[in-house]
Parts: sequence; structure tokens; C-alpha cells
Amino acid sequence: MMFGKRADATTQSIEGAGTATASGDGGVAIGGDSHAPITVTVTKQTIISAARAVSWPVRVGDIPELASAFQPRQDLRDHVIAARQRGDDVVLTQPETAARTTRILSGGGGVGKSQLAAWFAHRADEDSRRDLVVWVAADTPEQIIATYARAAGRVGAEVTGDATGDAKSFLEWLRETDRDWLVVLDDITNPAHLAGWWPPSRPVGWTLATTRLHDAALASSGRHRIGIGVYTPEESLAYLTIRLTEAGQPHLIDDRASILASALGHLPLALSHAAAFMDSQAESCTEYLARYTKGRDRLQDLMPADSDPDSYGRPVTVTLLLALDGADADAPAGLARAALALAAMLDPAGQPEALWGTSAVTDYLTRHRTVDIGKPVTASQVRKVLRLLHRYALITHTGTHPVQTVRVHALTARAMQETLTDLALAARVAADALLAIWPDDDHASTELTASLFANVTILQKSAAENLWQPDGHPVLYRAGLGLLKAGLHTAAADHWHLVAAQALRLLGPEHLNTLIARGNLASSYRQVGRVSDAIIIEEQVVTDTERVLGPEHLNTLIARGNLAGSYRQVGRVSDAIIIEEQVVTDTERVLGPEHLNTLIARGNLAGSYRQVGRISDAIIIEEQVVTDTERVLGPEHLNTLIARGNLADSYRQVGRISDAIIIEEQVVTDTERVLGPEHPNTLTARGNLASSYWHASSYWQAGRISDAVTIFEQVVTDTERLLGPEHPDTLTARGNLADSYRQVGRISDAITIEEQVVTGIERVLGPEHPNTLIVRGNLADSYWQAGRISDAFTIFEQVVTETERLLGPEYDLTRAVVDALSALAQNPPDA
Repeated sequence: MMFGKRADATTQSIEGAGTATASGDGGVAIGGDSHAPITVTVTKQTIISAARAVSWPVRVGDIPELASAFQPRQDLRDHVIAARQRGDDVVLTQPETAARTTRILSGGGGVGKSQLAAWFAHRADEDSRRDLVVWVAADTPEQIIATYARAAGRVGAEVTGDATGDAKSFLEWLRETDRDWLVVLDDITNPAHLAGWWPPSRPVGWTLATTRLHDAALASSGRHRIGIGVYTPEESLAYLTIRLTEAGQPHLIDDRASILASALGHLPLALSHAAAFMDSQAESCTEYLARYTKGRDRLQDLMPADSDPDSYGRPVTVTLLLALDGADADAPAGLARAALALAAMLDPAGQPEALWGTSAVTDYLTRHRTVDIGKPVTASQVRKVLRLLHRYALITHTGTHPVQTVRVHALTARAMQETLTDLALAARVAADALLAIWPDDDHASTELTASLFANVTILQKSAAENLWQPDGHPVLYRAGLGLLKAGLHTAAADHWHLVAAQALRLLGPEHLNTLIARGNLASSYRQVGRVSDAIIIEEQVVTDTERVLGPEHLNTLIARGNLAGSYRQVGRVSDAIIIEEQVVTDTERVLGPEHLNTLIARGNLAGSYRQVGRISDAIIIEEQVVTDTERVLGPEHLNTLIARGNLADSYRQVGRISDAIIIEEQVVTDTERVLGPEHPNTLTARGNLASSYWHASSYWQAGRISDAVTIFEQVVTDTERLLGPEHPDTLTARGNLADSYRQVGRISDAITIEEQVVTGIERVLGPEHPNTLIVRGNLADSYWQAGRISDAFTIFEQVVTETERLLGPEYDLTRAVVDALSALAQNPPDA
């Protein structure tokens, strides 16, 4: 007996109550901000062919340009190169040996780690024998995945448009290719971000990483650190000399140059700030040294003596403040400090160009300008001030990458944050700007959405509690909903766990935004299979929401629908129906019969009716829901696709197989086009279509049975890769694959899978869930066909007892199991 999985629905807007996510398995998650409802539309994705021709060499990512007067640091480079040539455990590349290791460049901020890594990347880029160079901003997992996914398409690996799947495809390509490659992982901020994403050890390729961390996890598995220190005195003097000479001002180098370099701690970042200032202001080393010495006294009021344990931040902070003084005085005057404050709050690896043209940014700069006070700042002036900050070496501004237009050194950002007098305001303006450019189709895997997620992650870290004044900023909720819609359920669970914890601590348990965050946390838990945890949260959210907002408030209705969905997922269908019938009644009265949430509630109720065998009642509701949803939302809206898929499921259960197949084939086509072929909803749609194929005798007669098996096998492969081996959807897919094996006579293969599925599903869903009973019954059927009569009877008798007790004698599953047990007794297989 096969069992299907209803797909999760999409995100909808509820006026006055934020965003709601309707799930086809009975859940409706509350989201968004109560003051900022969000409407989501769908943009189609394009499936990329893996057969495309590749023009070698391939370069992916933006390798930083080597700084003016870049110091070759010959001793260090010789050490690295010599280690590679020796083939020892610190070799970066060693084509002739199979033992590959990864070199991690570790050191304090501002010592030139990324520049040294960039030298190796440029050297590889200039080498015609190096087929592939990939530069990855490794500060967030979203950036890593997005870059890998882009690389997959460039090298001709199999890609689908799903970022996670494409990224894994790229790693598989690295594992199998004979081409020469280099991957640079720049600025690892958390070793956990690389879990499962570190490039493979291969004779033909090597990986170079930079980090300020000293985490043992980064030195494991053949990865060893090389400590990167500051410049030598000779390198510092050479840097200043070359930098100012190339700028046409060699006369600025005087007999105090060495003393200045020593005062700056020979720190490359501080030297770059100083050289840029000297160039712009035509000041000699002696003049700048005097200015710097005064600046150290100023710093005492801004930066406590114990705030810089690695001693690198203090010189950078002084040179930063001096550079800001200079930039603020240059045209467009009075804007540099405020602009750098915003840049310092966001992702150092790259901020989208569109962000800097938003009204949030221009209004902020207008309020904080120190020259021409009150005069509106234009987008053109914002671009000019970014170029000004670039000239003073405070940021890197480039127009070559629209989603990483502005970059800022992490230590510069930290120093700027240390000096901000209104960190909370800068944080909220940065959040406003991110929200302003957030696309409606954030379920799609794009460089922009990956950059936005990365910037929100960094903003949460840099702003800490400042995004919660006076309450949670809507961008926190928008990002979480985007992760859920994109099918990144594990990342969504992590995000909502943090947001819910912050809301609970800072806003209190009964604040509306706390209730919203907890509801979405429960929804993400349900998506990753933690249904029991979801129920605990949802029961409390229902209680709190009813008390705070009243029993008929929109958020109360959503919370009750969420709880019903979780009840249904663990087999408490009767409890779910009681809730859902009341939710339908209340929603129709409050919102009207064709409101989006009314349609969701009616569809969820139909699903519960179907689960207890009330198929005719379910079909009556589902046919009307399909009609209304197509009229209200359009034929390709996510909720329309789900409604049609659920109706097809009901048709299949009453024997209307051809009707089901017609619908499901179109749903698969539309869902692949709208969400991509590896989105969880697409996998569900394909699995349901395969289930209908099995029930169609005409399909068998057409000889396409092997095609159905192929569909099931691919669904299993995709769900395991995307959702994990014990996600409920994966267990469902594997159970259906085993059933198909059994029906074509591959009994031993079916038993192997079914025994594993029974163990997994009992652990994940519990021993009394309807799907648990189904897979145990299927295992018994396989035992029977394999001649293990005693084992089959034992399991079937247990399943009949449990099904009658839990669901009643009239439930369709109960009748099916009783019929199967009777058939066993009457027609035992040949001994």
C-alpha cells in the first residue's frame, strides 16, 4: 500500500497579521511583522542543461585585486611553495601525490591574509594549466552554497536551479574531475558553516582558506595553519614607498617613515589607511605621525584599553578615524562617516548595489550629514561618497558585481562599530534597506537572495539586540519566511530558533511578534520532522494567542490551524478535525468564503477528512477549493498547485485514476517550472504522480512500469540529499520505492528498505502514526511474498489491532489491513 505526502503550500499575506504560510499537511505558520504584511508572488525558474559546452579555463567569484604596493612576502610564499613541493601534510597542491591537505592561513585581522590568498588565486588564474579557480566568501553558509551553485553551472555539472542541490553537484564534480582546480574559502567565521561543504581532497586540486579563528575543527582532517603576522619593518617601509611613489608623491616619504610604520604596528590595514590619507591630503610621514599620535589620545575616550586583546584594532581604529576626518572634509562633504557606519553593520564580503540607492539610506545620510544640513542626499551623491570611501581605503567599491558592490574589511567594520554613538539606529536603517530590496520571489535560488540572507545573518551578529528596539524588525521575519519558502528547512529552523529566543527574552512571551516567531519556529520544526517539539510550542502559542488577541483574531485562527496540522502529522486526526472544522467556520465568518486563509483552512480540513476515510466529503471540498483558488490566485500560484495535487490524491483513492493522472502530470510540470525540479514540493508532486501510475492498469499495459520505478528511485535520491535520510518525506519516498520493488517482484530489495523505513519512521513519527502502520503492513506483505508466513501474520495482527484502536474499524486503512490479513489466511504462498 503506497502512501503519498501532501505538499507544503506557499506564503500568503494577511492584512494586519503579517504573513501566513499554509501547509498542505495542515499547518498555517504565522509570519512577518504585524505592522508590515508582505505579499509574495512567484517568478518562474529556468532549468539549466548539464550538457552545455564549457570554455576553459573557468573563473568563479570575485578575486580581490592585489592592493597597490602589494608586498610579495617572499619568505612566507617560499615556505608555502616549498611545503607543497615536499609533499608533506601542509602542502597546498601536490599533483604527484594522492595525499592532499588544505592550508589555512590564520592570523589577526588586518594582517593581509586575504591579500596573500588573492596572490595565490591570481597566480593560478594566470597559469594556463589551472582549469578552475573559485573564490568563495565563506563568512555565511548561504554565500558558500550560492558560489558553489554558480560554479556548478559554469563547469558543466548537472544543475537544476536549486542552490543546495547544485552546490552538492559541484562538490561531486570536484571529486570526480581530472581537471586542475583551486578553491579559496575566504574569511571563515564559523567552522560549522563548512560542515559538508569543504572541497574534497584530490590530487588535481587544492583548497586555501583564511580565517581569524583558532578553532581545532579547522586544523583537523589534514588541514594545518600557517600563522600570518604583520609586515616586517622592511616590508612596511617598502609598502609606504611604493604606494606613495605610484601615486606620484614620493616626496612624502621622509626620515620618519620607519618610525611611522613602527607606530602603526606594521599592520597592513593600518598602513593602507595611512597611505591613502597621506596621498589624499598630501601629508608627509612626519606630519601624519604627529596627527596619528594625537589620535591615540582621542581614542582613549572611544575605545577602552581592554577592548582589543589582539592589539590590532587600536592602530586600525586611529587610522580609521583619521581617514574619516579626511573623507568627511572632501566632496561630497559630511557624508562619509554615516555611510561607513551603514557599511560596517552589513556583510563585509559584499553588499548589493541596490541597497545603497534605497530611500532608507538616502534619508539616513540626509539626517546625519554635517555639511549642507537638511539638504536631501541623492542616489548620485551616495555613489560619490562610496567612491570617496574607496579612495581613502575604507571600503572596496566595485561595479563589477551587483550583489557584492560594497565590501569592507572586517576589522574596519569592527573599529567603526566601536566608535558609533547610535548603533541601534544604524542597524535599523541597514535592516530597512535590506527589506526594501527583498524580492518577492525569494523562494528562488539567486545570488541576490543568498546575499540578502548573508547580510541579515551578519546584521544579527553586529547589531545584537538593536534590531529589537522597539520590537523585532520585519527583515528578521522576512528572512525566516524566505528560508522556509526556499525549502531550506534546517537553516529556517536555526534562524527561527534564534529569533524566537530573542523575542521571548526582549519582548516577553505574550508580545505579538514573540507569538509569530514561536509559531514559525514550530512550523520549521515540523518541516524537519521534529513534530513533537512543534506540538509543544504550538499548544502554548494557541493558548497565549487566544488569551492575548481573542479566539477569532486572525493570528489565533492561524495558530489553531498550525496545531491541527501537527496533530494530523502524528496521527491525531480526530483532534485535528475538531479544530479544523471550527477554524473553517470562524475564518469564513471573519474573512469571507473566498479569502485566501479560508481556502487554506478548507483545504486542510479536506485533507483530514481524507485521512480518516471520508473521501467523498474531502472531494466535495477540494473541488471547490481548486475552483476558488484558481480564480483568486491564478492557475500557477503555489496554493493552486497544491490544491490540485490534493484533489488528485483524493481522486486516486476513490479509483478515479485517470482523472488523478491528468491533474498530477500538469502539477508536476507546473511545479518544476515555478519552483525548480528539486524543491520539496516538486519531489512530492512527482512521488504522487508515480503512485497514481501504479494504480493505472493502462499504465502497466503500456509497459512503462520501469519508468514509474525510476521516478520513485529519483525521488528517494533527491529527498535524501535535500532533506536528510530521516526526514518524514524521505521515509515516505523510500516506503513507496519499496512498495514498487515488491510489486515488480524485487522482494528482497523491498524488505531491505522496508525494515529500515519501519525503524526510522517509528523513531521519527512514533509507533502509532498512520504512516508507521502502513509501512509495517507493507513489510508484512513483503515477508508474506518471501515465504516468511509467521513473521507476516504477527505483524499484520498487530497492525490490525493498533489501527482499529487508534482509527476505528471504518477507517480506510483499517479496512485495507483487515482485507490483507484475510487474504493471507485464505491464500498462503507456496511453501
